[in-house]
Amino acid sequence: MTDDLFSQLSPKDVPKKETVVDRKVGFQSVGTLFDKFKIKDKGGYITQEFQDFGYRMAVELDDLARTSLYMRLAKRENRGILEQALSFVSDANAKNKARLFMWKVKQIKEEKKDHEK
Repeated sequence: MTDDLFSQLSPKDVPKKETVVDRKVGFQSVGTLFDKFKIKDKGGYITQEFQDFGYRMAVELDDLARTSLYMRLAKRENRGILEQALSFVSDANAKNKARLFMWKVKQIKEEKKDHEK
């Protein structure tokens, strides 16, 4: 009798080699890993981080018509203020998220200005 473990197994007990179909259950190829995170490309170019943040704000606020406004805000305003206002709006159930966002940004800026005095 040999000490080899595989020689003691019958052919039906030997594990089968994985096929490509079996591996797709738990793993993805690197090329398809980020497919669900792609932005819808309308032909424009996003080359800076603030442009990406502005676009994501426009999507979150359902206001793609004013994407350039949010890009400008992302470039000029304090990121903490924008993220705080965006968090407030995402938790609220509002008809016009963009209007509520702009109001909250103004309110936070005024609170910071009063706090500094």
